[in-house]
Amino acid sequence: QVQLVESGGGLVQAGGSLRLSCVASGNFRSINRMGWYRQAPGKQRDLVARITSGGSSDYTDSVKGRFTISRDNPKNAVYLQMNSLKPEDTGVYYCNADVMRSSIIRGDYWGQGTQVTVSS
Repeated sequence: QVQLVESGGGLVQAGGSLRLSCVASGNFRSINRMGWYRQAPGKQRDLVARITSGGSSDYTDSVKGRFTISRDNPKNAVYLQMNSLKPEDTGVYYCNADVMRSSIIRGDYWGQGTQVTVSS
């Protein structure tokens, strides 16, 4: 099994910052891509940012220049630094990982989500 545990969400005023963390644990060989997704109330879950094991990253347009994704491979961790937060950034943020359980078994895993609320 693979578990993803997120932390770092909370309530912040517009213009503020938060840093989300996600750590993977369990029985696996390696982690390919890791990412953060956001689900606003009444909306679908959408990609915010993702990063490969080699460090290549991409972002949804609405967060470019404000959010930074990073990862620590030895710690099996991914982070999302969120600056200049806006009310529209509010939602539940989910960590996602593309995991190699073995050389041939691959799985897609999700964390339980962490709430981010940005007040105006």
